[in-house]
Amino acid sequence: MSIEASPVFEGVYYYRAEGQRLLVTENLDRGFSVYGERLFKVMGSEYREWVPFRSKLAAAILCGLKSWGLGSGKTILYLGAASGTTLSHVSDIIGPGGFAYAVEFAPRVMSQLIERVVRRRRNVVAVFADARMPERYVGLVDLVDLIYCDIAQPDQSRILVDNAEHFLKKGGEVMIAIKARSIDSVEEPEKIYRREIKTMEESGLKALETVNLAPYEADHVMVRARYE
Repeated sequence: MSIEASPVFEGVYYYRAEGQRLLVTENLDRGFSVYGERLFKVMGSEYREWVPFRSKLAAAILCGLKSWGLGSGKTILYLGAASGTTLSHVSDIIGPGGFAYAVEFAPRVMSQLIERVVRRRRNVVAVFADARMPERYVGLVDLVDLIYCDIAQPDQSRILVDNAEHFLKKGGEVMIAIKARSIDSVEEPEKIYRREIKTMEESGLKALETVNLAPYEADHVMVRARYE
């Protein structure tokens, strides 16, 4: 078995064993599996399998994402944190010197998020709020280096833009998982993606890359953009 650091994505590693090459992050909460992912001990460190079928951000890496604004010490606003699957890996990546604000509005998944991630990790705080109303948590969230948005709403790009205007540092980046079928169940996905990106660019977000998430997610793309 061996561990190889990603040459592109800080805090991401590849675990090799028995013909497998798995995406992993170093576990900030040693001995605990957040969503049933496998844990691997290598040379005194512990790593968590980052499952691309459970995380759109992991899928984006494996589907050809070229870069991102994540890394040690970064501050993140995570919109649509759900029960914390991807957020937990983001927590690993930003490390003890980073910080993540996790916005979630559904009470049931919020309770899971708190139990599995927030109570166990000092670099994450839960924000029980509707991401469509960022003005309601202005006093709770500082300026951040990156906003990650995974919200299955018809106006998800507008939600992202509104939050960027409130919380994103100049020159900061955003990443948004656009689910075409949450926006329009009939229209061609490519048209939906172009329209959503146009909404972002008209508000000062310059699209840097777009990655299709197949085969891990159908009718999804990950868009990375910079606030200029």
